[in-house]
Amino acid sequence: MPKIKIKTHSGAKKRFNLTKNGKVKRAHANKRHILNKKTTKRKRGLRAGAYADRTNEAAIKRMILYK
Repeated sequence: MPKIKIKTHSGAKKRFNLTKNGKVKRAHANKRHILNKKTTKRKRGLRAGAYADRTNEAAIKRMILYK
């Protein structure tokens, strides 16, 4: 029997990346619209990347197996 490949989750592959050390890199939310209400300092902070929480890491890695 051929080995079954698992499909990559389309939404997850657009949102997450893996670092060389195996951490899951993500972007901040709330940076798409209604930007006049937010302060420049807040928007600048949202620009920076972040890492996914350890509790969610395993689930995310399952969704982006081949990345």
